[in-house]
Amino acid sequence: MQSVKQQVSEQEWKTRVDLAAAYRMVAHYGWDDLVFTHISARVPGPEHHFLINPYGMMFDEVTASSLVKVDLQGNKVMTSDYDINPAGFVIHSAVHEARDDAQCVMHLHTTAGIAVSTQKGGLLALSQQSLLALSSLSYHDYEGIALNPDEKKRLVADLGTTNFMILRNHGLLTCADTIADAFLGMFIMQRSCEIQLQAQASGQALIPISEQILAGIKAQAKQVTRSAGGALAWPGILRKLDRSNPGYDQ
Repeated sequence: MQSVKQQVSEQEWKTRVDLAAAYRMVAHYGWDDLVFTHISARVPGPEHHFLINPYGMMFDEVTASSLVKVDLQGNKVMTSDYDINPAGFVIHSAVHEARDDAQCVMHLHTTAGIAVSTQKGGLLALSQQSLLALSSLSYHDYEGIALNPDEKKRLVADLGTTNFMILRNHGLLTCADTIADAFLGMFIMQRSCEIQLQAQASGQALIPISEQILAGIKAQAKQVTRSAGGALAWPGILRKLDRSNPGYDQ
């Protein structure tokens, strides 16, 4: 029997390896929520096919071969011993379908991310890290567990052309044209949330970054996000995984 690697293109295999690495790095940083969040990536090629985690597998167990290939409706398009969480794909399929540039969509339930999502003011301009997220940030109000297909159009409308989203009372989302950039975006937004919560917990008066500086960042958003460094950081991330949690590329 052919291995998964033998059945797919070289480009798809690279996407599988990078996506499996992203899952394992989420686990490394403690951002996972058992088996209940998702990172999806579009398979290179004309078909609208996507890779997502096998339902029930811990993030630090995900491998390139175990990722499940599905269509926009969440139906498997390649034989797999694993199933996916259909509810989990509602958010991802909505973004992938609406945004051709969203080659990777990452949605997490981090403690810091959810905590900031419950704050009326949302993410505040308190740190240099927060500026990148704020330059392309949107919000989506909580509608319950993502089971309702009708929510997709509202989520997409709220997302618009942004690459960072805070889902109120729920968590964080990033999308990008590469897995490396989606991961870096999540790293930056998560770090921004952590900094905000620690600063607020100090009980001291906080110094917000001025609107003038924030406006300048927003004006340069496209230039900033395209040079954010995902491709620069990613090889080092893979080397780190090779040392600490090898096997993701199998």
